[in-house]
Amino acid sequence: MTTPRPLVRPARVLAAALAAGTLFATAACSGSDGSAPPESDASSTVAERGLAAQTTSPAASSPATSASPSDLSEEGARNALITPADIEDDWTQVRDPREWRDTLLVGSVDVAAFIDGQSDAQDCQRLVDALFDETLLGKPTGASAVTGFQQGDSRLLYQVAAYDRTELDDSMQWLSELPDTCDQFTLTGGDAGERTVQVIETSLPQVSDNRQGLTVTVKGESGGDPVTLSLDVAAVQIGADAITVTNGGLDGADHDTTSAAVEQGTQRLQEVLAGRTPSPTPSGIN
Repeated sequence: MTTPRPLVRPARVLAAALAAGTLFATAACSGSDGSAPPESDASSTVAERGLAAQTTSPAASSPATSASPSDLSEEGARNALITPADIEDDWTQVRDPREWRDTLLVGSVDVAAFIDGQSDAQDCQRLVDALFDETLLGKPTGASAVTGFQQGDSRLLYQVAAYDRTELDDSMQWLSELPDTCDQFTLTGGDAGERTVQVIETSLPQVSDNRQGLTVTVKGESGGDPVTLSLDVAAVQIGADAITVTNGGLDGADHDTTSAAVEQGTQRLQEVLAGRTPSPTPSGIN
């Protein structure tokens, strides 16, 4: 009797299929012309990785993608901070803007005390509490750096920080709803009596897919004199990282300065996330 030959055909078919799959995957990664992308294109891809993540709808995003941690380092956060040259004019960098949380004397008005009050609406109270704080978008969960500038009766607080991605998404959504939920409300308590607060939406340079601009106006009295405090509030999100700007004072908010801080600051953060160190901004920028 002849011994049956072993069936080897299925194994050969499987091996061929695996080889073909590998070949197709290799071809897809190499591109149709077999050439690598230019270095500038590769750098652009890295810099825009966080922006591209935001174009995906929440339904299409997996939990792992939406919760991707930030790669921002402490050194990177410091390098991403703007400088006086980025906002021009006569802005002077201050030593420690964190001191503004306790007292912010502008002329004869303590702005920190002027905005220290209570609101019946929780969302509005959160905004007021964070105007000259580093918690506008919540507490950072990673690297964070802050700087501040002053010019006459105006102050500018600027922060770069890494956050939990889900919490950052929620904070950006909260900011976008404030012109409706807190369009006008009253602050009470403190030494300034009742103050009327108005919140309106303002435009920002188109530097990312997720950004929000506001102008907050607080009207009341200080020392028996009428006082109006106007502040621009801006936030730009890139993946799990964000920059925030609070700019203004008793003479109004300079929207051009806010736009310059947002535009130059976003570019600096993108360079850091691409693995580069931003070059010093030359004076006399346009």
